[in-house]
Amino acid sequence: MMIEADLVHFRKILTAISSADNDLRNGAEKEYEGIELTTRTKFLVAVLSSQDGSPEENQLSAVLLRRIITTSFEEAISCQDAKIQAEMRERLLYSIEQEGNETVRAKKADCVAELARKMSDESGNNGWPEVLKFMFDCVSSVDSSRKEIPLHILSQFPGIFGNQQSHYLDVIKQMLGQCMQASEQPSIRCLSSRATVAFLLNNSNDVQLLRHFHELLPGVLQAAMDSAMDDQDNVLKSLVELCEEAPKVIRPHIENVLTMCLKVVGDADREDSIRQIALEAIVTLSETAPGLIRKQKSLIPLIIPQMLALMIDLDHDEESLSEWSVADEAEEEDCDSNNVCGENAIDRFACALGGKTILPHIMATIPPMLQNPDWRYRHAGLMAISAVGEGCHKYMEEILEQIVNAVLPFLGDAHPRVRYAACNAIGQMCTDFAPTMQKQYNSKIVPSLCSTLNDQSNPRVQAHAGAAMVNFVEDCPKAILVPYLELLCSKLELILSTKIQELVQKGTKLVLEQVTTTIAAVADTAEDKFTLFYDRFMPSLKYIMENANTNELRMLRGKTIECISLIGLAVGPEKFMPDAEAIMQQLLKTQADIESWEDDDPQISYMISAWARMCKLLGQNFVQYLPVVMGPLMKAASIRPEVTMLDSQDVETLDEDEGWEFIKLGDQQSFGIKTAGLEEKSTACQMLVCYARELKEGFVEYVEEIVKLMVPLLKFYFHDGVRTSAAESIPLLLECASLRGDEYVAQIWSFVAPSLLTAIKEEPDKDVLSITMESFARCIELRGRGCFTMEQYQELADALRTMLDQHFQRAQERMEKRNDEDYDDQVEEALQDEDQDDVYILSKIADILHSLFGGHKSELFPLFDTLLPHYVKLLAADRPWADRQWSLCVFDDIVEFAGPDSMKYKEFFVRPLLGYLQDSSPEVRQAASYGVGVMAAHANELYADVIKEALPRLREVIEGPNGRGTQSQLSQDDIAPLENCISAVGKVLRHCPALIGSEMDFQLLLQSWLSWLPVTEDKEEAVHVYGYVCDLIESNNQVILGQNNCNLAAVISLLADAVYGEAFSESKEVSSRVVSICTLIQTSAGQAWTDALTALPGPKQLALCNLLSDAAS
Repeated sequence: MMIEADLVHFRKILTAISSADNDLRNGAEKEYEGIELTTRTKFLVAVLSSQDGSPEENQLSAVLLRRIITTSFEEAISCQDAKIQAEMRERLLYSIEQEGNETVRAKKADCVAELARKMSDESGNNGWPEVLKFMFDCVSSVDSSRKEIPLHILSQFPGIFGNQQSHYLDVIKQMLGQCMQASEQPSIRCLSSRATVAFLLNNSNDVQLLRHFHELLPGVLQAAMDSAMDDQDNVLKSLVELCEEAPKVIRPHIENVLTMCLKVVGDADREDSIRQIALEAIVTLSETAPGLIRKQKSLIPLIIPQMLALMIDLDHDEESLSEWSVADEAEEEDCDSNNVCGENAIDRFACALGGKTILPHIMATIPPMLQNPDWRYRHAGLMAISAVGEGCHKYMEEILEQIVNAVLPFLGDAHPRVRYAACNAIGQMCTDFAPTMQKQYNSKIVPSLCSTLNDQSNPRVQAHAGAAMVNFVEDCPKAILVPYLELLCSKLELILSTKIQELVQKGTKLVLEQVTTTIAAVADTAEDKFTLFYDRFMPSLKYIMENANTNELRMLRGKTIECISLIGLAVGPEKFMPDAEAIMQQLLKTQADIESWEDDDPQISYMISAWARMCKLLGQNFVQYLPVVMGPLMKAASIRPEVTMLDSQDVETLDEDEGWEFIKLGDQQSFGIKTAGLEEKSTACQMLVCYARELKEGFVEYVEEIVKLMVPLLKFYFHDGVRTSAAESIPLLLECASLRGDEYVAQIWSFVAPSLLTAIKEEPDKDVLSITMESFARCIELRGRGCFTMEQYQELADALRTMLDQHFQRAQERMEKRNDEDYDDQVEEALQDEDQDDVYILSKIADILHSLFGGHKSELFPLFDTLLPHYVKLLAADRPWADRQWSLCVFDDIVEFAGPDSMKYKEFFVRPLLGYLQDSSPEVRQAASYGVGVMAAHANELYADVIKEALPRLREVIEGPNGRGTQSQLSQDDIAPLENCISAVGKVLRHCPALIGSEMDFQLLLQSWLSWLPVTEDKEEAVHVYGYVCDLIESNNQVILGQNNCNLAAVISLLADAVYGEAFSESKEVSSRVVSICTLIQTSAGQAWTDALTALPGPKQLALCNLLSDAAS
């Protein structure tokens, strides 16, 4: 029984919870949490149902009650006596009906909605039927405050009608439609619109219902417009949700939606946030229904200027400009500003609709802006060029020279912010259009940026020119950069020296921070060619590292550490070693203080990366530093992010600057993660992978600890990079562990295998999945036969079968999208990108099967039999070329590894393989010809009929237009298939010459085969080819050597072709045999050797001589 005195005390607790006094509030919160849950709930209902509390007290009580209902319904409410529950519900409905305060009434309606949700079961049975009667009674009221209640409840819980929804459908539609009538109060129209959107979203998969309700959309649009005119954003936000989750609902009203949103965006009298939400609706629609938006040809020319108009909204008074120009901190973009919102919008719009649609409008709109005397227009035009590069890539590349020539002059514009924007545009294009920009326009870009680097009076511009140079250099081929090294390094050396002096005298550091990054990028690309400039930079960089010790200089010191380590890696140990000891001591000294650093100290991630580079430089000599390095590294890799589960309404009250990111889970709850430290964790995990790769057995002491860290991180869904590193680390750690014997490795594998299998099945990101599958395949190779338990083999088979099922399912979905009314060529481009992602996963499945067959041979057949129907289906003539390619690869592996036992599957793949030898797809021809080669090498007696039938087909391909018979230069795509065909014939000649026919037939085919050489691109096949060539020479074969060795010149030329093409650079055995053959010819037929060598082209002559001299040394 509730005592009045207890309720009075409870109300005092509520008052104290709202206090500004921290101590008082904390004490009250603790006392509140100490009250038993059911009692707490009764108190809250009592406060809400009495009408004598203050609005603040009632609002807090409603928020707290809703939180209890959401998170603790079973413990607080459903466990109570049915009569008490019914009384509680009745009091809640009574209290909301009597509530006069609009805000409190809404909070109480939230409680009713959440309680109704909790009282509905999975079958849609409503355990609180009275609430529906209450809603219908309220909506029929002439009192607008009562009418608001059911609309608010419906917007919070649109599934409230449960399995009775179809019965009430016309009533619901009528209710919502009437409440959106112009005669209703604005608040009613607004709430009805939000409820309508919520209801449509809740039923977004019910096509018939959506069609039935779509005529309510004009009312929603009118309410959105009206509320926007009052600077209210709730209906606009609901509209954005509808555009994101159910764009098909918008289709019949697309023109009205876009027109309304454009009107709001273009209204400068509206609040910026309102205009931006209206623009968000347009952009979201372009992303979720790009084909539909592309059809709005009359509206797209109106949308882009509105985005550009927002980008022009910049502060342009002299004071703001002066502050901007000399600011010494790299400012973060204000995401709420119109110019940033407009820039982000045009970027996303271009990515969504594609260059074919967007670029013509950009090219029509931007040039006049670039000629405008107002600097803001020129700035916006240049920033727009930066923004649309990714989305318009294909079509911009066709006119890249025109764009580059238009942008470069603005690096010398009279206004510093325009020069800044020009740097931004050039830098972004160097990234988006690499390496075309670097290869074709280096002679224009490098001198222009170097000139802009002279802008001493505008540090922001000077620093941004350095950042643009980084973009150019990072993707620049080394050969192109080298001629500019003197110019670049002289400029950077001067800036470095000048800015160090400024740092000492004035304390300014912005440009200095950037120039260290630029120097690092130049060194990283120039590699050993940077050695000439090493001594011009290292003393100054060491000076910064030793003296930049204050908190304000942490970023500078971190970037300098990065720069020094990248230079060391570029120039190599020999040049770096004289400085290495002093630098290592500085790093160790810095490391000693790391425990005292703040968690967000930027030096931490730079230090972690620098140690990894030092590891690459020093190799096994780095092992001595591991005891110092590993502590902080493991601490960083072990960071556990702060997570929370909040009511979705509570999320809205959090400050965005607190670093929380939220994902909605259902309608009412959101999962939150604090992102601070995630990048540092990812970097640390990457460095652990680096140590394992570089140090191998030297890292064995840490294997167990790192395995225990990494395996759980396979499920670290907060960051893709962390999961990637976890997956990459596992095979490397197994290799490290091998020093302690197979039993130790087996123990580690038994711990790892279940989690790795789970990761293969559950990884949501395709990029991470492909890397996880690569690591999985490598682990299978390392562990070999019997690497799993029988249950795990079955689990793996199920996982692979599911992936293959999904491959077919997604292919079918893409076919259906091709029949959609909004299908166009740009949709096709997106579908092809999706297809490539799927094919990549298909290739990784083949990699796993390759590893399994490599270790298990025919013992794997029972597992493969469960996948066989899928691979037979993939092999069908009506499948895309990639399906047929990867199916052939799997059957090739079966023949290669199972040999004669592979005959079990002969009926499934042999006829398709023979047909695909002459397929139009190069990749299919390659896989098919490789299959003939492995038949010849591993089971030629059983596949004799297939090999005989294949030989003339192989010859046709080799001597045809896609091979040596071409009248022009062979396409790059055709080289690998051609070389596989040549190699396949070589394997027949080598392993089963009897299948060719008579001795004369053999000699004629051998002559032809030798004339088809060289084979240099496919290194794996080149080893087989030139291994056979060596066999022929060493056995004094007359076909290759000729009578009395008369073909020696041709033999030397043949070998020189192979050496020049680095054909067997990956095979020491073949390389050694070639050296022996050449040495023998040199000593036994000196003049013939000299004559043949002299007749070779210079580069081939040099390559052959280098091979012999390297072998001699």
